[in-house]
Amino acid sequence: MKTEWRIFLVIAGFLLFATFLYGGWTAADSGGQVEWVGTVALLLSFLLCSMCGGFFWFVSRRIDLRPEDRPDGEIADGAGEIGFFSPGSYWPFGLAIAVALAGFGLAFWQFWLLGLGMVAVTFSVCGLLFEYYSGTRRTAEH
Repeated sequence: MKTEWRIFLVIAGFLLFATFLYGGWTAADSGGQVEWVGTVALLLSFLLCSMCGGFFWFVSRRIDLRPEDRPDGEIADGAGEIGFFSPGSYWPFGLAIAVALAGFGLAFWQFWLLGLGMVAVTFSVCGLLFEYYSGTRRTAEH
C-alpha cells in the first residue's frame, strides 16, 4: 500500500498545482474572469485523488508490508492464493443488465425505467453478495 498512496498523492499534488495554474491562466487570458468549470473539475479531481491516497496511507499503516512494498521483496514472495472468485456465477451478468436498464432510464429520462432498473440493481447486488449464504450453493456450517 506504500506505493499506492505515494502515487495518488503525487497525482493529487500535480492536480492542485494544475488547478491554480489553470485558474490563474484563464483569469489572465480573459481579463480577470476565471473559467470555473475547468477549475472546479481540477479541484474535485484533486480531492478525489487525495481521498484515495489518504485511504491507502491509512490502510498501509495498519497492515504488514507486502512483498511489493519491501526493497528486498522477491516475486516468489507474492505467490499463493489471492482470494476466492466464484467460478460459475450468473449474478454479474444480471447486475450488468440491471445497470444497463437503469442507465437507459436515466439517458431517456424515463423515471419508471430508472426505478425498475434501480430495483433490479438492488436485487442483483443482494443476489451477488448472498450467493453462498442461500440456495444450492449454501456452505455447510459445522
